[in-house]
Amino acid sequence: MTTEEVAKVLHTSERLIRRLVAERRIAYVKVGRAVRFEPSAVVAYVEANRFPPTSRAQLRAMVLGEAA
Repeated sequence: MTTEEVAKVLHTSERLIRRLVAERRIAYVKVGRAVRFEPSAVVAYVEANRFPPTSRAQLRAMVLGEAA
């Protein structure tokens, strides 16, 4: 996948994708000067940055310093 295609899939800008590459936060392959992404690398990036939903009780416990 190209930078443009990844940006469309993630609903973000190409600039952000280029920054992720520069910071080595997403796996990529260089083909000459071109940067390409495997679809599995995009899925892995999304999964690595997924946060589970938090209930109000869990939030209250975090704020009050109680064990959840």
